[in-house]
Amino acid sequence: MSRNLLRRPTDAAAPEYASVTPASAGWEWLHFGARRLNAGQIWEHNTGESELALVILGGVCSVRASRGAWIEIGQRANVFSGFPYALYLPRRTAFTLTAHTDGFDVAYGWCASDQDFPAALVTPAQVTTEIRGGANATRQISGLLNPGFACQRLVAVEVYTPSGNWSSYPPHKHDAHRVASDGTLLEADLEEIYFYKIAPAGQTVPDGAGYAIQRVYTADGGLDETVLARTDDVVLVPEGYHPVVSAHGYHAYYLNFLAGSAQSLANMDDPAHAWVKATWNTQDPRLPLVTRAAAA
Repeated sequence: MSRNLLRRPTDAAAPEYASVTPASAGWEWLHFGARRLNAGQIWEHNTGESELALVILGGVCSVRASRGAWIEIGQRANVFSGFPYALYLPRRTAFTLTAHTDGFDVAYGWCASDQDFPAALVTPAQVTTEIRGGANATRQISGLLNPGFACQRLVAVEVYTPSGNWSSYPPHKHDAHRVASDGTLLEADLEEIYFYKIAPAGQTVPDGAGYAIQRVYTADGGLDETVLARTDDVVLVPEGYHPVVSAHGYHAYYLNFLAGSAQSLANMDDPAHAWVKATWNTQDPRLPLVTRAAAA
């Protein structure tokens, strides 16, 4: 069955230039949005019966909420110039975000919640970083809301894939909730979005020319789609394996939000391709593409 997994900005001039809802995606849990504001502009919102996480893509803002206030947070100009600030807000939280810089860019994911957790700011110093994979499947993972974070369902990570490299590879999936006999979670059933920014190699400003290619497929062939993603595009992963490759000459960034049966990243590699891990004996020396001190 063919599915429309690619979401392009419908109006790049609108404050909210990306939007995904469970109804539009055809799934149960995950919402996603991104918006731009100029200095002095505000966004007012209430999380309602959902938990929500803000990820500052570029610029500086203040957030005043019924759970606290976070003043002048954000330090990177864009996603290729440093680590992020992220702010977790629990359900039933009213907030006002005020941009302090022109072109302020923020993304946010949320999902229904029936549990209460404290609001929490994740600073660049708290972001975890890992160089994963090998050879031309080496990439950089920055953890924002990692498994174990104090929330009910949301997970959020940023991934940097150098020019010509593969990511989310070997292909993996997380579309079934499987638990071992000892209680270990083997795989979670997760909905996921990939939100892209692409920049020419050696530059830090995303452009409209670069692209990544992503395949989303299931073992039975019921879903098998290949999409071309550019800056500000969203790719939906409702199920199946979902590898990515960055076009030669361009570095790819994507923000992953996930939500589903567990606050986890437990997954299973495609057994047809898992063998490639044993062939990796070096990692790409271009990584990391972004460092904690880059925006200081």
